[in-house]
Amino acid sequence: MKKLYFQSSLPRAGSTLLQNIMGQNPKFYVTPTSGVLELLYAARNNYSTDPAFKAQDPQLMKEGFLSFCNQGLMGFFNALTDKPYVLDKSRGWGYYYGFLNSFYPNPKVICMVRDPRDIYASMEKNHRKYPELSSDLVNDGAMTGITTEQRIDIWKENPPVGLAFTRLYQIIKEGNDKHIHFIKFETFCKSPKKEMEKLYNYLELPYFEHDFDNIEQITQEDDKVYGIFGDHAIKNKLEYVPSNAKEILGKGACDWIKSNYKWFYDYFKYI
Repeated sequence: MKKLYFQSSLPRAGSTLLQNIMGQNPKFYVTPTSGVLELLYAARNNYSTDPAFKAQDPQLMKEGFLSFCNQGLMGFFNALTDKPYVLDKSRGWGYYYGFLNSFYPNPKVICMVRDPRDIYASMEKNHRKYPELSSDLVNDGAMTGITTEQRIDIWKENPPVGLAFTRLYQIIKEGNDKHIHFIKFETFCKSPKKEMEKLYNYLELPYFEHDFDNIEQITQEDDKVYGIFGDHAIKNKLEYVPSNAKEILGKGACDWIKSNYKWFYDYFKYI
């Protein structure tokens, strides 16, 4: 029987990197950005609204639906791999922990986090990376998305960045954070072996010796689908790179981000 594990990280926080490092372990099948949660989410919507389910015994239908979700999840990965462990990557797993737990009890969920200033700086760098391409962010007529500050406002109120932070806030508020293993991207880059040992301990698996100097890109996805912000290529060597958020965003924007995400800085003890 396969064991499934779930990664539900912030954008631009090393989630693809972690997948490919875990993929060095021959017992693990690791996914790129996964759509499995969306399949289950759609099924939940149909189960909740379709009259055929409402017209039958509620408890019996509940048991059937949860079994459907469990077997559908397991069947999906049984068709993809013979490996005993699966690490599925979707930003929604943490927020939908209660739903996941209802049909896959006591799930192990990993969440990589990063200083919000560096997340926004990474988004801004990607925006500037392709000056030859038209960006949906910038609307000269409406005078929106023109400045770095305006783009930060847009990202804050929209997926993937805004949605991910809002979900994380609610995860902590509801107390589901106690079920999730958080990894700070900066700490991971500085002390990868130590952080991986903690991760394996959380997963309750024997440690595998990873090579952080030779990381092969195992996960493949067509970044053109996601536009200019769909950057899922990784570097082959794990190295810590100091923050350049202040140079990219400016001091005023960095101060605003830190003030706006005070709950995040307090909880994860970022300075």
